[in-house]
Amino acid sequence: MALQDPSAIEIKYKQLFIDNNFVDSVNGKTIPVINPTNEEVICEVQAADKEDVDLAVAAARKAFNIGSPWRTMDASKRGRLLEKFADLLEKNKEYVASLDCLDNGKPYFDAEDDVSSIVDLFKYYAGWCDKICGKTIPVDGSYFTYTVHEPVGVCGQIIPWNYPVAMMGWKLGPALACGNTVVLKPSEVTPLSALYCAQLFKEAGFPPGVVNIVPGFGSTAGEAIARHMDIDKVAFTGSTQTGRKVMVAAAESNLKRVTLELGGKSPLIVFADCDLDFAATVAHGAIMTNHGQNCCAGSRTFVQDSIYEKFVEKSRELVENRKVGDPFDPLTQQGPQVNKAQFNKVLSYVEQGKTQGAKLVYGGERVGEKGFFIKPTVFSEVTDDMSIATDEIFGPVQSILRFSDVEEVVQRANRTRYGLAAGVITNSIDRAFTVSKALQAGSVWINCYDVVTSQTPFGGFKQSGQGRELGEYGLHEYYEVKTVTVKIPQKNS
Repeated sequence: MALQDPSAIEIKYKQLFIDNNFVDSVNGKTIPVINPTNEEVICEVQAADKEDVDLAVAAARKAFNIGSPWRTMDASKRGRLLEKFADLLEKNKEYVASLDCLDNGKPYFDAEDDVSSIVDLFKYYAGWCDKICGKTIPVDGSYFTYTVHEPVGVCGQIIPWNYPVAMMGWKLGPALACGNTVVLKPSEVTPLSALYCAQLFKEAGFPPGVVNIVPGFGSTAGEAIARHMDIDKVAFTGSTQTGRKVMVAAAESNLKRVTLELGGKSPLIVFADCDLDFAATVAHGAIMTNHGQNCCAGSRTFVQDSIYEKFVEKSRELVENRKVGDPFDPLTQQGPQVNKAQFNKVLSYVEQGKTQGAKLVYGGERVGEKGFFIKPTVFSEVTDDMSIATDEIFGPVQSILRFSDVEEVVQRANRTRYGLAAGVITNSIDRAFTVSKALQAGSVWINCYDVVTSQTPFGGFKQSGQGRELGEYGLHEYYEVKTVTVKIPQKNS
């Protein structure tokens, strides 16, 4: 039985949110928002273009000006606003989760967990607001020197469709805690939860212009944000290919600061001394969570040769019993891929895997005749040069590779252009620490995978991006350090 009838979910906000008002786009264009479960249009949302971004940036700049209510607000009060938003989000958790379930296709309870995590995130950053402080520095000579941490200014933020409300929180939480103003572009594929949250920011008491939400296409609204001469910093989460474009646009405009969280092809290394059932379950979750639509998914499963065949069989059993279906059904573990483009992309990689000689153990085909559902897929006998082992598929496709010894597997795990995450499963603490030290990745999980909390920094090495999100490190991306030196008659130390 489904949790609720999706057709009964009222879509309350479909316009752009600029200067605390919902408004139509300047050119009146709209974006059809598609339900990936049945391929039907949920609603039409206003589509931001360059002119709309200009208006949003102007509102954000006005809100950031010296003497504005936001700039003169006590840091502790800023924290209370973040807490108020968190309380409102928690109060409306079921509705916001339903929106992400509706336009993203993720199972309802997964969407609800996403919302809960962002409630925690805003409360975490609320506590930081009056603790972002500089230092006094004992310089040579008769001078008094101190540093202050000041907000960067107007921040453009471009988020993806795979975790709509979560990515919104990752971007807005630290930016607002530091005192910045924001123009945020949610994905045109999944804009509904961000637009609803815009109203919650207003209801919480954020001054006009502090938070602006402008859904639109990457080639128009996203490009306008990345190139805008009056945006001081841009943060982007998405593909490495698009991340390069964001960097170019930032460099060719005003050299705005850039934070990027990009793609991954993360290795999960399973040693023979592990508990086999436990390891197979962790590896299954590492790739299948969120339908494989996860930048840090453990999409290269390296398994030591002495347990390889048994591990493959355990993995087959897990996907065979994984329930694919209506995301509003409480028994569903995997809903549809987010749209037709992703659906086709995943299936094309399955075909490449078969053509290049990998063994299809299970799955690799469409489920049903309507919606973008794909059977969870397992390949064995995968080699490092195959497309399914080198490219980010962003779907429920587990590639299981065989290895013999530690030195070999570390070299192979690091032989990738990415470096977002990695995992190690072993009962040897010495091996766990040795391997985790050698892996080139921003996050390494030992005997677990994808454990991400508000307190832990997240980001990538190599072409998986630059900068960090979450935790105290996430704040560093949103403030400037200013050094102030004062001449004094005599220094006393």
